[in-house]
Amino acid sequence: MTKFLVGKTYQTRSICDHDCIFSITILARTDKTVTIADHNGKPVRRKLGLNDRGAECFMPFGSYSMAPCIQADRELA
Repeated sequence: MTKFLVGKTYQTRSICDHDCIFSITILARTDKTVTIADHNGKPVRRKLGLNDRGAECFMPFGSYSMAPCIQADRELA
C-alpha cells in the first residue's frame, strides 16, 4: 500500500480543466487522517480512503460532483 508522507506535495488535475492542477502538502498524518492547509493556511484534517490500486487517497475540498481526489501514488516530482 502506498501511503502519504509528511512534508511531501501531491497533485492532481481538475476533471473540468486540464490546465488546473491542485497541489497539496501533507502537514501531519495519523493512521486514518491527514492534516493539510486550507486556502487560508489554517490546518484541516481529512479522512483517508483507498483507491483501486491500494494507495491512500482523500478529497481536500470535500465530497461533491467533480471534486478533486489527491492520491498517494501521485507525488509532485
